Amino acid sequence: MIATKIYYTGRVQGVGFRYECKRIAMGFDVKGNVQNLDDGRVQLCVVGEDDEIEDFLKEILVNSSLSHHILEHEEEPLSVEETNGLNGFSIVQ
Repeated sequence: MIATKIYYTGRVQGVGFRYECKRIAMGFDVKGNVQNLDDGRVQLCVVGEDDEIEDFLKEILVNSSLSHHILEHEEEPLSVEETNGLNGFSIVQ
């Protein structure tokens, strides 16, 4: 198991980004959450097996309707302990 936090920059708020991430997550064996940040970015936290996370993030960046809204993304590792208590995949309001 690994855990990752990703920050997406671009036109990522007000376009259904969080809801599309949640929909995409349903097709993968991952847990996590997604939320808008005050600075205009979207933060995604995800935990799962390395291959599942890689495929999930690729789906967002390359194959989804979200890809053209993303200008940059920055990834940083999380400890799996920081993700304890995550059930399923949720949108943080």
